[in-house]
Amino acid sequence: MFDYIQGKVVARQPTHVVVEAGGIGYLLNITLNSYDLIEEGKVEKVYTWLQVQEDAHRLWGFKEPAERDVFLHLVSVSGIGPNTARLILSGMTPEECRQAILTDNEVAFRQVKGVGPKTAKRVMMELKDKMLKTAGDPLNVKAGSNKNQSVEEAMAALITLGFVKSQAEKVISQIIRDEGRDQPTETLVRMALRLLSA
Repeated sequence: MFDYIQGKVVARQPTHVVVEAGGIGYLLNITLNSYDLIEEGKVEKVYTWLQVQEDAHRLWGFKEPAERDVFLHLVSVSGIGPNTARLILSGMTPEECRQAILTDNEVAFRQVKGVGPKTAKRVMMELKDKMLKTAGDPLNVKAGSNKNQSVEEAMAALITLGFVKSQAEKVISQIIRDEGRDQPTETLVRMALRLLSA
């Protein structure tokens, strides 16, 4: 429902932040990784996921889209709910989690409260293929850097111009491989348009 909320961080705790946007204070549940990256009193962009339950709706916040992606993969596994996924991602970075899955490191998951041997095995089995697909993705970089912002803005521009997301991702990835990641948004869009119209 919401992709992100951008506003002033008016409260910050290890388990949640409150972001004020448009006169509304949004309480977002977070991991310790996001807690370390979000600063109170500053305007921040926090990527979100809305958890819909029978008796409540809860917003989860992530400083990096990559962390949200890993979180959503984790909650797709039977036996892992949002709170367990938060514990996992509070104990390791999204990249460490991805590497633990790719290297069948069940111990990394069994150390997390609430994750037993069967659930750890299930994480490996169900997520390894998904992680292999994203492990080498050059678009999978930390949010917040100008380089990544250029990639995000170029992607958004291409989609607005009517290109399919997968097409845009493919061509931007090719440009990054060939030209490097240090391209400003305008250059990425121009190069992408040349390649897409060829």
